[in-house]
Amino acid sequence: MTMPVQPVPPGDPLPHRKILRSWLESLSGRTTAYPVVLLLLDYVVFAALIALVVFARSVALKLTGALAAGFVIGRLFIIGHDACHQSLTPRRTLNKWLGRIAFLPSLTPYSLWEVGHNVVHHGYTNLKGFDFIWAPLSLAEFRALSRPRRWLERIYRSGWAPGLYYMVEIWWRRMFFPRRTAMPTRRPVFFRDCCLVAAFGIAWLGVLAWAAVATGQPVAVLMVFGFVVPFLFWCSMIGFVVYVHHTHERIRWYDDRTAWANAQPFVSTTVHLTFRWHVGALLHHIMEHTAHHLDMSIPLYRLEEAQAKLETLLPERIVIQPFSWRWYFATARHCKLYDFAAGRWTDYDGRAYS
Repeated sequence: MTMPVQPVPPGDPLPHRKILRSWLESLSGRTTAYPVVLLLLDYVVFAALIALVVFARSVALKLTGALAAGFVIGRLFIIGHDACHQSLTPRRTLNKWLGRIAFLPSLTPYSLWEVGHNVVHHGYTNLKGFDFIWAPLSLAEFRALSRPRRWLERIYRSGWAPGLYYMVEIWWRRMFFPRRTAMPTRRPVFFRDCCLVAAFGIAWLGVLAWAAVATGQPVAVLMVFGFVVPFLFWCSMIGFVVYVHHTHERIRWYDDRTAWANAQPFVSTTVHLTFRWHVGALLHHIMEHTAHHLDMSIPLYRLEEAQAKLETLLPERIVIQPFSWRWYFATARHCKLYDFAAGRWTDYDGRAYS
């Protein structure tokens, strides 16, 4: 008979990752029908919102439909994210195709995301020089930048432009037909996946152009509301999500691999951001992020339970942050650079955030 697991007191050493994962083993079971239904449902909602953009005569309704479509692109991406981790269904080949299908509206090449996210981000979370997304600069690195680049960094971390950061630094430079400087490894599947999402984007724009002519509307108007606004909203959504996952006064970054490994980074480098009104469920539980980093095989439809169990068994170890715009902009105001020697966030003048 297996003895029940007891919570680990805050002052005790953190158990090995294998032990922590064994606590959640019962929640890593996957099914097929439920995630397929989720994917189909989100695609139906996405198509309905694009139809609203096309047929609505009110600019306000078009804008509402466009913003909501961008949000649903984010939901579809989260499904694809799980498929890319092979945690969506029990079938590996099915996951690959479901992931590619789910990634289409966000114009995300599946294989490139798999390398950048699964291998780099999850393999080296918050290790400077390896994990590249939202990696903070040191004061010396910031001062060594050109003046235009310093201003761009200020814009990225202002709190107002997470979408610009993601669109430029991640999607354009590393995902959409990336140059060798960003992706030295060249694989045929990278190019095929880029062509796939490019073809989807062209088809999407083509349908909007045809609909504009058929309904007697300016083509540019439907292009903006049916494509540009949803894509920009999606970029803002993913940029925001990744930023708040790994930027917090209690979240550490490392530039020394040994210190990083000793810190058990799968628990100490992520935030569980909580929301009112079940917003987390609307985001397919991507905010239950500590459990996801501990065990990527746990599907999105079991992450809420896994996170709750982990927080019960590891009291005071996990960063749990109730969301508010006040907290978000305070974090953006103070967490600009990182002092890797002292292990703390600073502003652009090197003043520590306490």
